[in-house]
Amino acid sequence: MAKHREMSRRGFVGGVVSSLGAVGLAPAEVWTRRLRLSGEAHAPGPEDEYDALAKLANNENPYGPSDAVVKAITRAMKYANRYGYPDSGLADEVAKHHGVKTEQILFAAGSGEILNACCTTFLRDGRLLVGADPSYNILYSRATGLKSDIVRVPLLPDFRQDIPALIRATRRHYRDVGLVYLCNPNNPTGRLVTKDEVRTLLDGIPEDLPVLIDEAYHHFVDDPSYATSVPYVVEGRQVIVARTFSKISGLAGVRLGYALAPRNLVLRMRPWSTGSISALARYAGVAALRDTASQAWVKKVTLELRAKTIAELGSLGYATIPSDANFFMVHVKRPVEPLGDEFRKQGVLVGRPFPPLNEHLRVSIGTADEMSRFMTAFKAVMASKPA
Repeated sequence: MAKHREMSRRGFVGGVVSSLGAVGLAPAEVWTRRLRLSGEAHAPGPEDEYDALAKLANNENPYGPSDAVVKAITRAMKYANRYGYPDSGLADEVAKHHGVKTEQILFAAGSGEILNACCTTFLRDGRLLVGADPSYNILYSRATGLKSDIVRVPLLPDFRQDIPALIRATRRHYRDVGLVYLCNPNNPTGRLVTKDEVRTLLDGIPEDLPVLIDEAYHHFVDDPSYATSVPYVVEGRQVIVARTFSKISGLAGVRLGYALAPRNLVLRMRPWSTGSISALARYAGVAALRDTASQAWVKKVTLELRAKTIAELGSLGYATIPSDANFFMVHVKRPVEPLGDEFRKQGVLVGRPFPPLNEHLRVSIGTADEMSRFMTAFKAVMASKPA
């Protein structure tokens, strides 16, 4: 199946590259600058060099979009020169998929834009953001840019998010809190928050406070104690669920995400989101939602490779944080900061440091070949003496 999909992508690229031009493909210099601004430590070089690297830094789907999605994108190319084009039916498809109304959906160019819109909507005028530390840092960076203070709640010793402490912090600062953030599973640790813990959090804080629950890695969870928080949206709770097509669907470069929330919150957020997604993204999203077989395959191989790699690291004496995502963190017993360049010399990109977990390296799950290259590089890098 992987081989079949790879051939489809090559055929797709060969067939449309001349007409695609710059759509979705930034020059190397621009891509490099964007990656650095996002906080990632290892920006790509020239195209050929980048293509040759094992890319395990950004929690991407290494297999790319499925055959069905590639066909949908190819079909949508005929609308690339139009502002107005036939509706792909994306809103109806998402509404049906989740059992919500279309008025409860806000689309964006990736879930990152949803997080930005949440910050701008709810953190203006000095409102506080409450969340775990560490968690997805882009949200915190945006809050800082808005001159909003962040109430950071440290993780528990087992790296889980401390729900009772999040409740206490929220209640303590209630009059000043604008948004509560929960990344589930959490990035960068990969640890999940159980469905019972989510309910405890929502029931333990004032019901009028918006709670953003980031489910970017929802599709990789295989634990019965977990559940999506979408039903809270249906109930009318002040909950915003962020989803993305960047991970399980392999559309990181296409940029498509959405929020599910009560209508009153969507209306508040809409002015702060462009809501502008391309024809390619709209048609790709419909095909991706329908292609559940490909999603199941990606999940299966990802979890198998995650377990295999973690076991190999354990045999070498390196402990990992239990993960329910398409990445994991390994305790390398030395500062992570200088290791990125060492791995790149071995042809492998790995995650940046995530303070205060300064000795934990985040590694995305790539293909079988990429994970084999990672293990070879890991042994070489860890055998060298720290600088």
